[in-house]
Amino acid sequence: MQDLLEVLNDKQKEAVLETEGPCLIIAGAGSGKTKVLTHKIAYLISQKNVKPWNILAITFTNKAANEMKQRVENIVGNVAQEMWMGTFHSICVRILRKYIDRIGFDTSFLIFDTQDQRTIVKECLKSLSIDEKMFTDRSVLAEISNAKNEMLTPKAYKAKYAGEYRKETIGNIYELYQKRLKENNAVDFDDIINYCIDILTNNPDVLQHYTEKFKYVLVDEYQDTNKAQFELVSILASRYGNITVVGDNDQGIYSFRGADITNILNFEKDFPGTKIIKLEQNYRCTGNILKAANSVIKHNENKYEKKLWTENEEGSLPCLYQAEDEYDEARYIVEQIQHLKTEEYFKPKDFVILYRMNAQSRAIEDILRREDIPYKVVGGVKFYERKEIKDAISYLRLIQNPSDNISLKRIINEPKRGIGKTSLDNISKISDETGISMYEIIKHAEDYELNRLKANSEEFINLIEELREKKNNLSISELLKEALNKSGYVKALENEKTVEAESRIQNLEEFLTVAIEFEEESADNSLAEFLESITLSSDVDEMQDEENVVTLMTLHSAKGLEFPAVFLVGLEEGIFPGYKSIGEPKELEEERRLFYVGITRAKQFLYLTYAKHRTIFGSTSYNAVSRFIKEIPEELLDANIQESGEDDFGEEEFNWEYGRHNIAKTKTYTFNTENEVKIKPKTTYQFRTAESFLNSLNQKKAQNEIDITKYKEGQRVYHKKFGEGTIKKIEPEGDDYKVDIEFDKSGHKRLMAKFAGLEIL
Repeated sequence: MQDLLEVLNDKQKEAVLETEGPCLIIAGAGSGKTKVLTHKIAYLISQKNVKPWNILAITFTNKAANEMKQRVENIVGNVAQEMWMGTFHSICVRILRKYIDRIGFDTSFLIFDTQDQRTIVKECLKSLSIDEKMFTDRSVLAEISNAKNEMLTPKAYKAKYAGEYRKETIGNIYELYQKRLKENNAVDFDDIINYCIDILTNNPDVLQHYTEKFKYVLVDEYQDTNKAQFELVSILASRYGNITVVGDNDQGIYSFRGADITNILNFEKDFPGTKIIKLEQNYRCTGNILKAANSVIKHNENKYEKKLWTENEEGSLPCLYQAEDEYDEARYIVEQIQHLKTEEYFKPKDFVILYRMNAQSRAIEDILRREDIPYKVVGGVKFYERKEIKDAISYLRLIQNPSDNISLKRIINEPKRGIGKTSLDNISKISDETGISMYEIIKHAEDYELNRLKANSEEFINLIEELREKKNNLSISELLKEALNKSGYVKALENEKTVEAESRIQNLEEFLTVAIEFEEESADNSLAEFLESITLSSDVDEMQDEENVVTLMTLHSAKGLEFPAVFLVGLEEGIFPGYKSIGEPKELEEERRLFYVGITRAKQFLYLTYAKHRTIFGSTSYNAVSRFIKEIPEELLDANIQESGEDDFGEEEFNWEYGRHNIAKTKTYTFNTENEVKIKPKTTYQFRTAESFLNSLNQKKAQNEIDITKYKEGQRVYHKKFGEGTIKKIEPEGDDYKVDIEFDKSGHKRLMAKFAGLEIL
């Protein structure tokens, strides 16, 4: 046990030994928070003789939970398997499987994913004769999710927003949406936690059982908790009060998902007698990367102020690159990747490219493909969202839960069975009116005088009934094979004889592998558990550590990860920080925290890039460099090159190798008397110091201090690149204006007034 504590620094050791009462651990990026949590659990079990089943540890991803469980097991052995460790949702599902009948559901309930939720909302909009253009399924679902995060039932939501037309309408949709979920014996992600709280609050025996069971509660990433998660943790820790939470107020980046940063800021008020411990030694980043991160985050108001430090080497300075456009930015990224592969022996998996929005990946992907660099996009089209996989899952879901109307409608004609849309609409209407599932109506079609439907669906119903009887005796993989083969699904794909159909069959074979791996790894091999594991998985959970590819992902997806080399791209005002956050102090602070998270993913090399102009969502924007770049002192940036013009140069040619952060390879360059260097055939660079480069940025800003109030909608203007055009719209953006212009020859462009250089005609 002495060895267990010897591997910890003083602050980590203090956090591990603080076992009784409430404890708040403020853990800076890369400071070893997972190590502290796992060692604290191991200490409780081996030194304090706490039974593993009396410990509850909660985190936000299955990947993190599995890693923690494995680390604890490495210290204390197989006894760690008896702990309750998992995500908020997986922990709550375990409780719901046992007690959800207390609120009127069957224990075979399903968890509907986002696609299922959208399907139900669309049905609700149709039933209520609501215009889908005015109330899109996405916007309605976002509002419903926000209501659930605030623990507002449909009734409470409608009462809160009485008199507001749009909110009242959404309240009616919300009410019907919950009714439809229950008819399908299904819950959505937000219901999982709220229903668990409901059961604990209204059933004293259940409350007694779990508050007695969980004598020690530990929560990771506490800054990302929402109101419902806070309520759940408070209830479960209420009997013994031994609650340890780990988090970093500088890494709270999920307010758009309902996360409430005040949960961590008010922890000591919510749990009197709290012991606060700060972990400030960083083990991940080099010194210069850490200095850059500290210089940025200090611009936020900060209750728990800390300054990360490291014993790691100073390392290379973060490199700043100004690109001409998004393709030049992508070319620069590829050059640096190729260089580090050659000079530092890095592998593709050592690189991550982080961006604010998924749309930014397109140009980067184009160049990576052209240069034959293997990559993956996290958060793209997920494996489980492919049509054939969704179909296969729907077969399994209907076998598990015949009340699932969504799955039935998806597969009743997969493959074709001659059941038309009119028949399905009729069955759906009967189901709505009677509360009887569509499956039961089809199964007893003769009772509803649907004789033709009975003939066409009899084989399908017989198959589902057969597999329902077998589900407890067959493994999941065997059940899946029978469903796909006996239904004729695979045969129908084979008969297509197309490349796409062959690809779909291969994906189904891969899904079979998923089922087999689940059977080998899971203690509970039930169909319900398998379906839960699929539905509750996240983008990050699906990442394979052994994949040797460059990773592309949004900054939000990168939380908790680390890479030897990080590219932070698109650092322009309007992109990062985004337009919506400019002028909104709270949102701007969250954007800055997101930038801080991006910086601290880097272990050795950090590259920051921005473009003079960028085309995104069909519009070309000329935006200023991000304010976050300017918050990094110039001495902490390697900004030695900046693109210049494309003029002809002098006579002399010779070879010269730039430093590794600037140009990756030795090439032939041509110099003129201005010390400019031209990379053949077209691109021109200028060798500059960081100081002169950042000074030039400030000079440009001063030059652009023009009277932007002179622009009016309807004015004719001239732009040196796009020519003549008409101003269509002007919107304030902080101390600038966003100007939408319809150019006569170039079409629609969105420019920032201060940097557009517009002439009024």
